[in-house]
Amino acid sequence: MPQKSLVCPVLLAGGSGSRLWPLSRKSYPKQFSSLLGDQSLFQASARRLTGDRFAAPVILTNSDFRFIVTEQLAAEGIDPAAILIEPQGRNTAPAILAAALHLQTQDPDALMLVAPSDHVIPDGAAFLSAVDTAMQAAHAGQLVTFGIAPDRPETGYGYLELDGPACAGQAMALRQFIEKPDAERAAAMLEQGKFLWNAGIFLFSVRSIIAAFTEHAADVVAPVTAAIDKARPDLGFLRLDPEAWADAPDISIDYAVMERAGNLSVVPFMGEWSDLGGWDAVWRASNPDENGVALTGPATAIDCADSLLRSEAEGQAIVGIGLENIIAIAMPDAVLVADKSRAQEVKQAVSALKAKGAVQAETFPRDHRPWGWFESLAIGDRFQVKRIVVHPGAALSLQSHHHRAEHWIVVEGTAKVTIDDNVQLVSENQSVYIPLGAVHRMENPGKVPMVLIEVQTGAYLGEDDIIRYEDVYARS
Repeated sequence: MPQKSLVCPVLLAGGSGSRLWPLSRKSYPKQFSSLLGDQSLFQASARRLTGDRFAAPVILTNSDFRFIVTEQLAAEGIDPAAILIEPQGRNTAPAILAAALHLQTQDPDALMLVAPSDHVIPDGAAFLSAVDTAMQAAHAGQLVTFGIAPDRPETGYGYLELDGPACAGQAMALRQFIEKPDAERAAAMLEQGKFLWNAGIFLFSVRSIIAAFTEHAADVVAPVTAAIDKARPDLGFLRLDPEAWADAPDISIDYAVMERAGNLSVVPFMGEWSDLGGWDAVWRASNPDENGVALTGPATAIDCADSLLRSEAEGQAIVGIGLENIIAIAMPDAVLVADKSRAQEVKQAVSALKAKGAVQAETFPRDHRPWGWFESLAIGDRFQVKRIVVHPGAALSLQSHHHRAEHWIVVEGTAKVTIDDNVQLVSENQSVYIPLGAVHRMENPGKVPMVLIEVQTGAYLGEDDIIRYEDVYARS
């Protein structure tokens, strides 16, 4: 339960952004990837909002990502106050109201800091200073939004217009919201010095934001209240009621409340910030060298300039020769090559792939599960080879298959294997055969990840050929 003196972080971790395809996909969006450094964007966001000012975070995500969220938080040693599961995407207004209503039962005067989980803020101390400024305004009943001091005439962001030049350390009055401008207007606004990028980060009291919804967006209040009232616990999660949630309008917090409220303040943030909204933004945040070249993974640039070359597989080298203003992203199942100035058009590529029925459009090559992950290494007409990694202490469901048999070869760690009535330990360099129709399970009884190679053979190898008898993760 958040203490009165603490700010409760509310992290929005749903969504399925396509602008960073092929790294970001519907099944594994960018916030869970390690785009810059070893931490994922989600982990860095959660870590940024820890310390003396903050209570344990409330996370909003969807059912597909719930175990990724818990795994990545655990890796950071962060124990969330709650993880709310949205039955379907309904934009930021319903999600933020759901968090506020959940927190209301604990402390209606608590402050909540709402932030996307995919932003990059290198200077954490400067951001915390801005939070301190915002807290003073929020305690006075203001709805505070954070504005980023622009360093270029960006056309991909909305803007906030202030009454005068932006001043750090002050909560300032907002004149109006500005939609994404064209290049000419963006340049003019940059010169004036009283326009900030709209970061989509907010700070307010639970009481103030609920009152604002009641006054300005009553059509959001009723269905979200019902979704909270009828929510049900599921393992360590709180599932919002799907029928009530389906009635909530799909609307952003800006349109629903912020653009209508009179008690709104803006706290300027003068430090570096990026929402990594495209590969051009990743290039800027990747510390390009003196030639403007940024490399990630086994990448090599020869006579290149102002380009990003990135390989996402250890054994997959990418080489650029004579490239200028190019983005090249290599993954085991997809490669993107684009002019950097057209980075915002990547989502059109995703739409084109979806229209063709290409699995790469939305499905990540590594499939994350509550117990670990797997990836396909080779696929044929009647066989498939996978690498499977099982976390320490984790177990797959007790299951059987109608159409395939399996061979398991342990290459790291030790597996506890159940096949019908037989239970055995299988160590490194040992293997076991699971006949078609056998009831089976694998577990990792050790303290290090267990890795095995699975060879499937049969007439049908789809993931839906599974009958579950027992599952610690309560999957059907």
